[in-house]
Amino acid sequence: MVDVSDSRRFVVIGGGLAGLAAAVWLAEAGVQVTLLERRGRLGGRTQAMRVAEVNDLADNGQHVVASGYGSMWRYLESVGTLRHIEFPGAGSLRWPGGRTVMLHTKGFRALRTLMGAHPDAGPLERLRALRAALMMIRQALWQPAYLADITTDEWFRRLAMPAKAREALWDWLALGIAAEPVDKESAKVFADVLATGVRIGARTRKGVTIGYPTVDLDTLFVTGAEKVFERHGVDVRYRAVARKIVIADGKATGVLLADGSTIEADAVICAVPNSTIGGLLDDLPEHAEIYAAADKLGVTPIVSTNLYLDRPLKTKSAMEALIGGGGVIDQVFDRQRMHQRTPDGTWLYCLTTSGAYEQIHRSNSEIVAEQMDLLRRYYPEAADAEVVTGHVVKMPKATFSQVLGTDNLRPDQRTSVPNLMLAGDWTATDWSATMESAIQSAERAVEALLALPE
Repeated sequence: MVDVSDSRRFVVIGGGLAGLAAAVWLAEAGVQVTLLERRGRLGGRTQAMRVAEVNDLADNGQHVVASGYGSMWRYLESVGTLRHIEFPGAGSLRWPGGRTVMLHTKGFRALRTLMGAHPDAGPLERLRALRAALMMIRQALWQPAYLADITTDEWFRRLAMPAKAREALWDWLALGIAAEPVDKESAKVFADVLATGVRIGARTRKGVTIGYPTVDLDTLFVTGAEKVFERHGVDVRYRAVARKIVIADGKATGVLLADGSTIEADAVICAVPNSTIGGLLDDLPEHAEIYAAADKLGVTPIVSTNLYLDRPLKTKSAMEALIGGGGVIDQVFDRQRMHQRTPDGTWLYCLTTSGAYEQIHRSNSEIVAEQMDLLRRYYPEAADAEVVTGHVVKMPKATFSQVLGTDNLRPDQRTSVPNLMLAGDWTATDWSATMESAIQSAERAVEALLALPE
């Protein structure tokens, strides 16, 4: 069944999360939609991958979500997969040797989390951590001007955040939010996300907690979108490389492709990463400023490893943070717990390294060996474990960079050409480089375009 009630032609460039959300919501609005994707599949940086050695479907990287998201929940409702998100209310912090502490994000026990949750912290240290955390929240809501000029590390030191609280929670949390080490990350990035979470919590009267998908990323984001496209007659073109958005008389009129053809359009949403925006906006008056911002935002590498082991690690929760031991901060996800996966002889554990500037240059075998050494330091059960197969995913351009000096670089979705919008996590939103940021940008772009007179 094809449902198109509006003759306007909208072109979306990019089939990642921002492009998928934009195309879904435009299709639901009844306009004609063409979605251009330069690769042979949709999903962008969120996709599932078949591991042939064990005939299993793994993801290109384990993703987590925050209960404070809004645009993402709307998208998942549109594609029919919101039921596949779970919020357990707690995760684990694990130190070398196997010592663990539960990290609670709901109810009264979340207060201990706010105080750092370090097993060796005494009462005085916990009170100091609570005081520093409350000062941090206050400064996040009413931000001092200097936050844009200091790193998160410097901010924590100014707040006198105790070392144990930083080790157990705050350094790890900041790294997860910005995918950058705290000595490089902009304090304002962390403060902005913290403020967003606090405001949402105050508005909903619920604390913001962390959850995860219970299915692979294709099932969560792509399959349902493809059904929407089929139902509404969206024209999805694979291997379609856009070269330039054509602008004439102050309006976007089409998209020039690499093969020399042009797709005519009444409006365009450009939903590509900052690393690939170059050339597409050459006809836009402010293209030089946007290109410069995209270049300065740069990229941050992330390495994800799917380790299939011959035995279980006996994790305490589905999500565990590995802390301490030479500054290693990593995350381990137990896919048996998350996806109710039946081991069938192999147990899948997903490890994610954010800000992987050194690891990204190593060979896959070196990364697998390094990750197994890491697991053996933290999990007694890993001492004699064997790797059935290791599946490494290197993403050298996983996100835009959020280091010091990148504040106020992210461009708005609106451009000087009314019927041309930008989308993507790197554009200005309420969040850092997250799935919510990508989808929120699409939501804003679509709303602005649909508000234009026909």
